[in-house]
Amino acid sequence: MNLKLKMSVAAVALAMGSAAQAAETAALDEVVVTAPQSAEPLTVKTNPKKPRQPVPAHDGADYLKTIPGFSVIRKGGTDGDPVFRGMAGSRLNILLDGEQILGGCGGRMDPPTAYVFPASYDRITLLKGPQTVLYGPGSSAGTVLFERIVDRAVQAETHAHASLMLGSFGRNDEMLDAQTGSSSYYLRAGATRSHSNDYQDGSGNIVHSQYTRWSTNAALGWTPDDNTRLELTAAKSDGKAAYADRAVDGSKFARDNVGLKLDKRHMGGVLDGVEAQVYYNYIDHVMDSYSMRAGNPASTMAAMNPDRKTTGGRLAGTLQLADATQLKLGLDAQNNVHTNRSGAAPGYIGDYTLQPRVKDAEFKNVGVFGELHQDMSESSRVVAGLRADSWQATDYRTTVVRGMTMVANPTANQTRKETLSSGFARYEHDVSVASTMYVGLGRTTRAPDYWELFNKESLTTASAFNTNPEKTTQLDAGLNYREGGLSGSLSAFYSKITDFNLIQSGVNKGTVMMPVYVTVTRNVNATTYGAEAGMAWQLADNWKIDGSLAYVHGNNDTDGTALGQIPPLEGRLGLNYDDGTWSFGGLLRAVAAQNRVAVNQGNIAGQDIAATGGFGVFSLNGGWRASKAVQVTAGLDNVFNKTYAEHISRAGTMVAGYIQTTRINELGRNMWVKANFDF
Repeated sequence: MNLKLKMSVAAVALAMGSAAQAAETAALDEVVVTAPQSAEPLTVKTNPKKPRQPVPAHDGADYLKTIPGFSVIRKGGTDGDPVFRGMAGSRLNILLDGEQILGGCGGRMDPPTAYVFPASYDRITLLKGPQTVLYGPGSSAGTVLFERIVDRAVQAETHAHASLMLGSFGRNDEMLDAQTGSSSYYLRAGATRSHSNDYQDGSGNIVHSQYTRWSTNAALGWTPDDNTRLELTAAKSDGKAAYADRAVDGSKFARDNVGLKLDKRHMGGVLDGVEAQVYYNYIDHVMDSYSMRAGNPASTMAAMNPDRKTTGGRLAGTLQLADATQLKLGLDAQNNVHTNRSGAAPGYIGDYTLQPRVKDAEFKNVGVFGELHQDMSESSRVVAGLRADSWQATDYRTTVVRGMTMVANPTANQTRKETLSSGFARYEHDVSVASTMYVGLGRTTRAPDYWELFNKESLTTASAFNTNPEKTTQLDAGLNYREGGLSGSLSAFYSKITDFNLIQSGVNKGTVMMPVYVTVTRNVNATTYGAEAGMAWQLADNWKIDGSLAYVHGNNDTDGTALGQIPPLEGRLGLNYDDGTWSFGGLLRAVAAQNRVAVNQGNIAGQDIAATGGFGVFSLNGGWRASKAVQVTAGLDNVFNKTYAEHISRAGTMVAGYIQTTRINELGRNMWVKANFDF
């Protein structure tokens, strides 16, 4: 990183620190988050505004990979697909302030987390497994909530949080989040921007990976009392990103959003609370092969411009049936329409911007749910829920692409309707003041998503539109412990999946002499099991050691093979010093070899390539709290400049001017410095 850039961040921090009150000496949260731990059964919560190592995240998937059990399918510098316990896509439900968002690209260039800017949120919550029914259908692997928090106790003040980060490979991030108001209203607005040039791997190879992303958001709220909130929100974002795994890049990732939310709590009767929400999300995405690639004349290149309009709403009530009995009842609905258009670059014959949009798919879902929390005693409780969804999909495609040709769509204008059921029951018991154990059984039915139905073929026809819904039955069990300077958690699962939606590439639908290779969706039965474990120990007043392990094993029971896209065993070990003003530490990430592979099989985001060897990466960090208002952190990731790639990374493709690699390699040695300011 340029020395002047590092000095500028430090100088700004020093100036702010001199103007602010000296830092308190009371115990503070750790400066760097290496692996957020579970404090509640099957729940992990973390603050994305806190500094962390590796380099602070620029999108949702990049942040989630710091949570044990998560991996990311790398495609370039940004917009990777998050994978939890080997499960990707719609098996992992992503909600932004309660709203569902879906990308437009048929090749998963823009998963939902591509539209998430972590620094603009106050809390990220992971709910593991099919152990809730409150947040939409089909979340068999888990649910991730990106949330902004409103505190009426401080909303009458004017305050702001800002950050600036500079790093290797031209990385620079800026963020500002400000709020003002009175006891009756508040106005909150924020903006983020993140940019990086192409990065280099440990061997010095430049990876086609540059990106620029920006977002803005605003919220206007009315709070007539402590228990009532009416909020109007809006957001707008865009960006561009280069991809090393395909022949096109993303030149547009535009999102427009508006939402309205009502929250009424502690009403005092049997009906103790009401939540209501409506929202609109529009994604306008462009991918092309000329705007971010040198040497490709625009006159000979084409672009594709899918979009998706998602509207939805939710109404839920909290019933306090007795002192020990709480029931949440509600319904939610969502409708999304996907269209596409393609053509030449703007200004040339066949300009894609002048082409009409053609609708290819529409989805509708209406769900009803109930979730009960019953205290059995002072130390034990039962949590259980049931959900039913009416799901519908319509195929508007008249033709489908097979290789370089178009063929008739055998499911043109067909509509599918399914009733999907889900439910779970969990027992929690406080073994002592310091520890809680739990065991839960959940079952969920997940309808195939757009990428499984509309972007693939079946084994027998040119359309996968009639793929069966996926049914998951999963046992979850674990233990949380926290006492004094020692805390830890263990979360284990065993899952049987009927009609698992397996994606398989390289299927020959031609002949030996004239092959036609396609990618299909097919149903198989599968078994997965594994666990995540975490531990933190306060060795002394200022010293802390923490570590985590994550393991998952997957079998394709139908084929008698391994299940594709299962990440290997991973462990992390961190040692940190923090005296309230200065901090420093190290992080070792060790990943085992993965020899259980299913070549050309996987999920909508990627398929197995081959077995991989293990690797270890060591990183260092440091921090300085100049005052209560200013904090500066810095890190050196991949200290020994290791060349490595994640097992589930996408395969590298040939990009003019770049060296093609088997997988897309991760960043080499990477230095960064970040300053946080609170006004």
